[in-house]
Amino acid sequence: MVETEARPALVREETRDGVRILTLANPPVNALSFATASALIDAVTAAEGDDAVRAIVIAGANGTFSGGADINEFLAPPPPGSRNLRDAIATIEKAKKTFVAAIDGNALGGGCEIALACDYRLANSASRLGLPEIKLGLLPGAGGTQRLPRLLASRNPANHGMAGVQMALDFMLKGELKPAKAAKAMGLLDEVVEGDVVARAVEVANEKAGTKDRVSAKSFVVLPFMTAMAHGMVPPEDKGGFAAHKLIDAVEAASVMDFPFGLAREYRLFDELVVSPQAQSAIHLFFAERELAKIPGLPDDIAPQKIAKAAVVGAGTMGTGIAMVFANAKIPVQVIDVNPEQVERGKKAVADTYAAQAKKGRMTADEAAARTASVQFVGDYASIADVDLVVEAVFESMDVKKQVFAALDKALKPDAILASNTSTLDIDAIAASTSRANEVVGLHFFAPANIMQLLEIVRGQATSPQTLATSAALAKALKKKGVISGNAFGFIGNRMLFDYAREAMYLIEEGALPKQVDAAIRDFGFPMGPFQMFDLSGLDVFYKIGLEAPKSPYRESKIITKLYEQGRYGQKTGCGIYDYVAGSREPAVNLGVEQLIEAESKELGITRRHISDDEIVKRCMYALINQGAELLGSGIALRPGDVDIVWIYGYGFPWFHGGPMWYADTLGVKNVYDAILEYQKTVGPHWQPAPLLESVAKSGGTFAPRPKLEAAAV
Repeated sequence: MVETEARPALVREETRDGVRILTLANPPVNALSFATASALIDAVTAAEGDDAVRAIVIAGANGTFSGGADINEFLAPPPPGSRNLRDAIATIEKAKKTFVAAIDGNALGGGCEIALACDYRLANSASRLGLPEIKLGLLPGAGGTQRLPRLLASRNPANHGMAGVQMALDFMLKGELKPAKAAKAMGLLDEVVEGDVVARAVEVANEKAGTKDRVSAKSFVVLPFMTAMAHGMVPPEDKGGFAAHKLIDAVEAASVMDFPFGLAREYRLFDELVVSPQAQSAIHLFFAERELAKIPGLPDDIAPQKIAKAAVVGAGTMGTGIAMVFANAKIPVQVIDVNPEQVERGKKAVADTYAAQAKKGRMTADEAAARTASVQFVGDYASIADVDLVVEAVFESMDVKKQVFAALDKALKPDAILASNTSTLDIDAIAASTSRANEVVGLHFFAPANIMQLLEIVRGQATSPQTLATSAALAKALKKKGVISGNAFGFIGNRMLFDYAREAMYLIEEGALPKQVDAAIRDFGFPMGPFQMFDLSGLDVFYKIGLEAPKSPYRESKIITKLYEQGRYGQKTGCGIYDYVAGSREPAVNLGVEQLIEAESKELGITRRHISDDEIVKRCMYALINQGAELLGSGIALRPGDVDIVWIYGYGFPWFHGGPMWYADTLGVKNVYDAILEYQKTVGPHWQPAPLLESVAKSGGTFAPRPKLEAAAV
């Protein structure tokens, strides 16, 4: 192989002490593209045929072993004559010399499968290993389901290796990344190295030269009850569990078939999954998340501010949750609140949360104590004068927020960023109460803030590029999916939620009941239906948001208002749309509420009718799709994938449907548009197709084409 300046070698070759070191070098993550796989095949073949080479070490450049196969390439038919990762691993498998994997950094997906094909596996202590294909609706497709259970069963031989097989199933079904020491403990690694892992791998290669310990030669037994239990613990195939069930089938095949036949079974199952709707949805979301970092119009050379200290105004449930988000990111945070009782509740919530996580083994007691200590409660604005960023999390009232921002503007240093956690209100109006509108931004966390992954970053008219870049960088530091939104009432998520909620209310006024609507939406794949969600969030919250919302030109349901006036606020009061027994979140039907709904229908002059579950799902989902198209057309949302990310991570839209805009594509945008026109005739004039929806439908196009990205590996 010749290395040139124009085209560096994808696999670098070096011979040291009789050991050939093959270094994967396809930056940034050493993705195992067709070209990389082909280069590896040639390098292995050359080393195998060189009598001066006693053993072979496979390593990775750029501080990583390999991020895995290039997703872009297995989404389309392979070019004629191409050689892929499976071919590269088969070449290693057939070779007669000893192979040692020297893992530096991540060995993920296909990278981990290469390591499994070697005789011995070493990693430095900072490395991580994983087979995360399940998160893309796939299974490991280059021998992972066949080699991993064989390896772990041999390393954990009790009960015929069943404990090891269970470890292998858990590892693949969860798709989690294991730190090197944990991987060694389970038997995936032979050695964890402090220091130069390649140097140690060369030593091991010389020590073991002439020996072979191929995982493919091992065998194990899976008893029927184990796979039956595994099938029972994952979601049904049509509710997001398609890949999980196929993965379990592949592991079962590994136990009852000779290695070549089990491998063929895995390949067939993988190829079946790649073209499945669930995998296509998951892959769409993978690419959509990658696109979040791209903010149109932001200068390439913009430098985010460093956020070394933060503050939160408001020690309520949301403010305390936001404070813990900063603490989790190791950013010291001060919480300001003048209400002593609220402060005490906040302190207790922080201490209890971290104590519970330590008790569950999710962190050490020292870590829990450190995070608790990093959240300080203070009583005046002067105490937070030197913070780099403050998040306001007070009552959802424009007047209150303006007062808070005016005070923050005076108290904080000139370059501090002022952020509002508002879920609906006008960021520009809030910014107008300060002298630094360019440093005002919306940071809309979703409750519970320390658990939910979504963060809407709301850009005002005056928000500066640096403030926006800092907010996006902060989202990443906080481990949030940071989605940029324009400034409109409700932004992306809640603006769509209002249309979804409106349609749910119309449905019960026309003839459905809350329990039917909730059941239909749960069956579609949401974790809860709209009326359960209203009760969880609080009917009082929805009522008060409605007071601030722009007035609708269409009929406005009075059901929430009437329940609010009765003091039925939801779970917090033990009664809302449903009743709740103390200590339980299980909803129980209240006949009085159903009678109220029926009386409302009569007052509106609506003759109640039977409404099918299919109509419920379509009307609720098409309301989301139509408003999503409106937000895209007006520029409030940047990309269809952004809308999908918001609803997947903020509202529980089922991932296996890919988000509202992707779901519209799978249905056919023209079909959605035609249905909306029909609803306009039969249901009401509020069904106005968004201009973008009409345009896409008439062009025969789609909302969410998948972009091609560099080194998208798994």
